[in-house]
Amino acid sequence: MDGGEAREVEAIVDTGSAYTMLPGSWLRELGVAPIGTRPLDLADGRRVLMNYGRAWVTVGGESEVTLVVFGEDDGPALLGAYTLEGLALAVDPVKQRLVPTALIMYRLAG
Repeated sequence: MDGGEAREVEAIVDTGSAYTMLPGSWLRELGVAPIGTRPLDLADGRRVLMNYGRAWVTVGGESEVTLVVFGEDDGPALLGAYTLEGLALAVDPVKQRLVPTALIMYRLAG
């Protein structure tokens, strides 16, 4: 969070996952500390409590602070929907890439 350590990561884009998940050992090496735990539903139907924290993420030259989940040390790196929305990115499934997008913002009538 303080502009210190950085690590280049190849992650699976998972729009079905709310948060970005990285191996916990990587996050700790980068100085990211857990700020709490949240219940998360896994693809296999289990609900687990997992630590989460805040970290800077850069994709395509755009950077933003996002919530990250401390995953298993041998688990995959997943780029979740919360991070994608924070960076104003969408998935182009045909070309299998991330593209800039306009975010939806409704205003109240009045």
